[in-house]
Amino acid sequence: MHKPKVKICCIQSVQEAELAIKYGASALGLVSEMPSGPGIISEREIAIIASKVPASISTFLLTSKRTADEIINQHHRCKTTTIQIVDSVEKSVYMELRQALPDVKLVQVIHVSGDDSVFEAIQVSQFVDAILLDSGNQKLDVKELGGTGRTHDWSLSKEIVEKVYVPVYLAGGLKPENVIEAIKTVKPFGVDLCGGVRINGNLDENLLGDFFKQVNSV
Repeated sequence: MHKPKVKICCIQSVQEAELAIKYGASALGLVSEMPSGPGIISEREIAIIASKVPASISTFLLTSKRTADEIINQHHRCKTTTIQIVDSVEKSVYMELRQALPDVKLVQVIHVSGDDSVFEAIQVSQFVDAILLDSGNQKLDVKELGGTGRTHDWSLSKEIVEKVYVPVYLAGGLKPENVIEAIKTVKPFGVDLCGGVRINGNLDENLLGDFFKQVNSV
């Protein structure tokens, strides 16, 4: 079992980015406009943070936009290394993004809710560079597209990891107390979290240190 990569999401500032990188984050999540959830910052702030991050660290633009044109235009404004699509999109969108942004990585979020999620992940995996498994709910009137703080059925996540041929990040309710169990159960390529290392919305150095201590013990 390998030590997974760590993506710290909901980064709010250059200072938070530096703190996450100091402890070992290999990727940072920058949240643009969403229907709900924590960590939203302006596209201008995303662009500033992304421009200050070392080239060795991946920057993920979390987007709730669903058309290729909207996502492409947003990326041109934000200039991250990776686009994390948090809602479902038509397959043609991936093709258009590949053509317009050949050097940008594409990550699709799958909100794990049942066996259908396994099928969805397998289908989508053909078109993206990685999949991220989260605990949102796209069927609500106000969609939950991440940042819920809830775990989901890790046995389904484990099945997805075993059946797809792209890297899989595990998100959803991870924190220092449960991350080792999550890693042992799912065996993901990476883990991703927001609220599990925050107090009152702010990145907490003690929680961050504790989380990386647990991950590094694997």
